[in-house]
Amino acid sequence: MRDDILDRVVGMDTSLLTALGDKTARPLARQLELHTVGDLLRHYPRRYIEHATVTHTSDREDSRFRPGEHVTLLGTVEKVTGRRMRHRKGHIVEATVAVGAQRFTCTFFNQPYRERDLGAGTTALFSGDLSRYKGGWQLAAPEFSVLGPGVSAQLPGLIPVYPATRKLRSWAIMMAVRQVLDVFDDPGDPLPEVLRASHGLMSLGDALHRVHLPDTREEQVAARRRLVWDEAFGLQLAMAGRRASATTRPAAACPRRDDGLAAAFDARLPFALTDSQRAVGESLADALAGTEPLNRLLQGDVGSGKTVVALRAMLQVVDAGRQAVLLAPTEVLAAQHARSLQAMLGPLGRAGELGADPDGRATRVTLLTGSLGAKARREALLDAQSGSAGIVVGTHAVIQQGVAFADLGLVVVDEQHRFGVHQRDELRSRPGPTTPHVLVMTATPIPRTVALTLYGDLDTSALDELPAGRQPIATTAVPARIRPRWLERAWERVHEEVAAGHQVYVVCPRIGEEGGDEGAEPAEPLPDHLAGDLLDPEAPPEEDDDEAADPTERPPLAVGEVAPQLAEGPLSGLRLEMLHGRMPADEKDAVMRAFGEGRVDVLVATTVIEVGVDVPNATMMIILDADRFGVSQLHQLRGRVGRGAAASSCLFVTDAAEGSPALTRLERLAATPDGFEVSRLDLEVRDEGDVLGAQQSGRQSGLHMLSVLKHEELVAEARDEARTVLADDPSLARHPGLAALVRSVVGDERADFLERL
Repeated sequence: MRDDILDRVVGMDTSLLTALGDKTARPLARQLELHTVGDLLRHYPRRYIEHATVTHTSDREDSRFRPGEHVTLLGTVEKVTGRRMRHRKGHIVEATVAVGAQRFTCTFFNQPYRERDLGAGTTALFSGDLSRYKGGWQLAAPEFSVLGPGVSAQLPGLIPVYPATRKLRSWAIMMAVRQVLDVFDDPGDPLPEVLRASHGLMSLGDALHRVHLPDTREEQVAARRRLVWDEAFGLQLAMAGRRASATTRPAAACPRRDDGLAAAFDARLPFALTDSQRAVGESLADALAGTEPLNRLLQGDVGSGKTVVALRAMLQVVDAGRQAVLLAPTEVLAAQHARSLQAMLGPLGRAGELGADPDGRATRVTLLTGSLGAKARREALLDAQSGSAGIVVGTHAVIQQGVAFADLGLVVVDEQHRFGVHQRDELRSRPGPTTPHVLVMTATPIPRTVALTLYGDLDTSALDELPAGRQPIATTAVPARIRPRWLERAWERVHEEVAAGHQVYVVCPRIGEEGGDEGAEPAEPLPDHLAGDLLDPEAPPEEDDDEAADPTERPPLAVGEVAPQLAEGPLSGLRLEMLHGRMPADEKDAVMRAFGEGRVDVLVATTVIEVGVDVPNATMMIILDADRFGVSQLHQLRGRVGRGAAASSCLFVTDAAEGSPALTRLERLAATPDGFEVSRLDLEVRDEGDVLGAQQSGRQSGLHMLSVLKHEELVAEARDEARTVLADDPSLARHPGLAALVRSVVGDERADFLERL
């Protein structure tokens, strides 16, 4: 290494151009968007190969190998050939690898580009299971990591394997990391020494060295634990800070009244509340009566009765002379909520109208959405500003400028995951001497770790039982290509349900050629084979079975094409309508009213009906292209049926091949009725970056190691420590290192509480 590099001391913010030079730094920036020393050192290895397992062989050592044994070989490619397979479609690449005096064949199927990756003279680590092949040893489809010239002589005790690209190999990243660590200055430690000691954490500098260049597994584990702790602690500091900033202003106390709207509503309820609903309701009532702002996450499975609990809380606020807002993510859901609240309230929700409660205990429910006409919008705005509407239901239009309230006491956010954190805060942080209470609802149960991670600024209440009379939903995965008769039977079942006086949903992932998806590109024309696969199982398949077997070869099914084909084909004679998010608001509302009143037999819809839609007479749902939906979304969708006394069913229809991961996932979900179990299945099949990345900051996340499945205890520990630190130093003025840690994990926007305190 040159003297000028040896004399150079670099820190986390140093440019890689300065630390490594142009030739090494530019590929890191271009291929992996790594621009600073900190970026590179936070690009952690995804796994390690123990140097002790790297095998160097001689002629005399052949007998020590066994078929089926997993080995890691350090060798050099002598030749590589590619050819078409003789007896079946496909391509095979064979590389002859010299390991000492031994020769091994590494075989790759249907990966012709391996000829370019493994040219003669390439040195690499190969990992795989040994088998006998033509009298020699073979590794079929091994994992491998290409090494640069001279790298094998510099391998550490544990060889790091980095997330890499075809143009930037793991070994090149490893060598860049080693070069940086040679001149890296100790970054200082943001964690107080007493905290590190109490949790047995190594220093940050040691952790950054040992995570990249560990000599033993124990060092690697200890280093990763320290770095995971930093991420969890930074995140929990941000959450606790946001909670503290939300309580800097008091809330207006909303004490209970024995003779008010809430008591009158309870007296007219046609059903008994569950024990869980009563317990959560009592907890909310006590919190609303105080001046410390309520910040609560209310979660429960589909159909557990969250809306009733939220309405009782809103009525307590109205009894105190204040207003409540229910924020919904879509206009369809907002309109459905408004109708549902009005229906539940009856005369109690008709203030100023004929038929209002004769004792004068009534309020008004007002709907405010972006597509309201000018006159209706003026009336809704006046209702909110004058206070004549005790409850305002709306979409994001409610938080736009120009919307004012007489005295806002409670904000209820339905389906929080569809809103940004800042949207929730818009209502809570409006000017005034007090701040409203906030109740956040989610219909997808969340494992404890995820709740602590995503909603760490909120307390949590859970509804853990279903109301009496709710029917279990019989769910079945329908592999339409494998068993076409099952789908034919499904359409027959639709006729039987309608004949019995019930109604049916058919759900598609897209809108259609004109409307596209809900926020996606317009759909392509429907393929000719559609009728043969999903609408008419007796139609002949396409000639190329291999092409037809891959559902990704065609666009997702669309409401605009499926609805008319159903109406003219297997569901002819039934009253069928379609619904999607791009329809005019009045048209959507008319369709939902007609379906709710039983004037429509079959509703063909997108996921616009995913949450909040409550039609007890709907007893069957068929979800087409079910493999195109997420696990939680499918669970939400099937929760639209089973809401009455009649038995209900849901069918997940898919083109997925037998034994495929997609079909297996649907079969597991079909056998999993419990929402909390579904949430864990969801985490298993999703990239955790989806959970901890975009939802945290809306930008590239600073969370690289934290796992919502593995680190529950650590997250809980970090939460307790974060609250302790902020109780003593709310703005982290005495802990600048911790303030920097928060920004590195959640970004400047999410760390803005530091300036507000």
